[in-house]
Amino acid sequence: MSEHFDVHGGARLVGEVEVVGAKNSVLKLMAAALLAEGTTTITNCPKILDVPLMGDVLRSVGCEVEIDGDTVRITTPSALSHRADSPAMGKLRASVCVLGPLVGRLKRAVVALPGGDAIGSRPLDMHQSGLRSLGATSTIEHGCVVAKADELRGAQIWLDFPSVGATENILMAAVLADGTTVIDNAAREPEIADICTMLIEMGAKIEGAGTSTLTVHGVDALHPTEHRVIGDRIVGATWAFAAAMTRGDLTVRGVNPHHLDLVLDKLRLAGAEVIPFDGKGFRIVQAERPKAVDFVTLPYPGFATDLQPFAVALSAVSEGTSMITENVYEARFRFIEEMQRLGADARTDGHHAVVRGVEALSSAPVWASDIRAGAGLVLAGLCADGVTEIWDVFHIDRGYPHFVENLNRLGARIERVTGEPDRA
Repeated sequence: MSEHFDVHGGARLVGEVEVVGAKNSVLKLMAAALLAEGTTTITNCPKILDVPLMGDVLRSVGCEVEIDGDTVRITTPSALSHRADSPAMGKLRASVCVLGPLVGRLKRAVVALPGGDAIGSRPLDMHQSGLRSLGATSTIEHGCVVAKADELRGAQIWLDFPSVGATENILMAAVLADGTTVIDNAAREPEIADICTMLIEMGAKIEGAGTSTLTVHGVDALHPTEHRVIGDRIVGATWAFAAAMTRGDLTVRGVNPHHLDLVLDKLRLAGAEVIPFDGKGFRIVQAERPKAVDFVTLPYPGFATDLQPFAVALSAVSEGTSMITENVYEARFRFIEEMQRLGADARTDGHHAVVRGVEALSSAPVWASDIRAGAGLVLAGLCADGVTEIWDVFHIDRGYPHFVENLNRLGARIERVTGEPDRA
């Protein structure tokens, strides 16, 4: 049976909420465990559906995976399989990040193409091009990426776009290559720096973490480690938008506010009072109706594409007109179709959306197309008149642990309901 959320409008969120480990980091850290024989322990893991799915992917290549609360232990054998074609591969896009570690350690890999959110194409050209630069061949055959090499050699690699996934796969292959690899125009996200930190703890030699140039000096072998995942900046930002949209007062802990500098600046422009706690969190207080702000999605340190649905939702209830420009995933604007069901005054034209704020939204049945769109619809439902039904909430569960429980504790009224939708 399907599940949906009944979201009652009119809530004002007040209180404290703790952010756990970053979804966009933990899955890649789990993949990095493939690089070293033995047991790697990862702590502060979020209790989301994608973590056991990634565990299934690792089990398919021969690992033992134990999930105990917020701790994941991965035991990687000496005889590791190079075939990652578990059915779980088609359920999450991060699954492709096993490609780099398998090629790095085994010099060959057969990795099923990833699935996940319906937000647009994710071509693997840069992943493959980077592996070819390191000396591997790489093709797509029968729905899988097939890569192999006699040996991997350090190389100078320029990425046409600072792709997070390509940076991660090339980085994890390069740590065991012969010689030095330089990755220029690398992704700069905090999650990349988190992977670099863990790899260094495992014995890798990496310079430039957090910058656009990563220098990797290959080593012969890595060893297991214990690593704590950084706080999830996307979840932290979700709570920040929730406070602004509901004219609330939220203290968000467990995330570095410097990872959200641009987001918090935008919310200040919208009229929020923002009080950061150095390295530990922040407080958002929104006393009046938000003011319209423009948003442009760009690679980090720009405004994250994952946060675009929240920018649209905030704009829909703000005073004035906002322009939102999407530069990363072309299909993310499908979220606006659902917002229009809720009475949002929004129009799209290519990469741009114009949103004219209304005093209040109105309830309707809506469908989540991805993790962030689903969470954005929940926040919009909090600002709507009546009860909003949100369907396909399994997407939300993939990115937000205890989302309903946290919202209810902060003053919202949301129920999880089992049953089939009436699409008549």
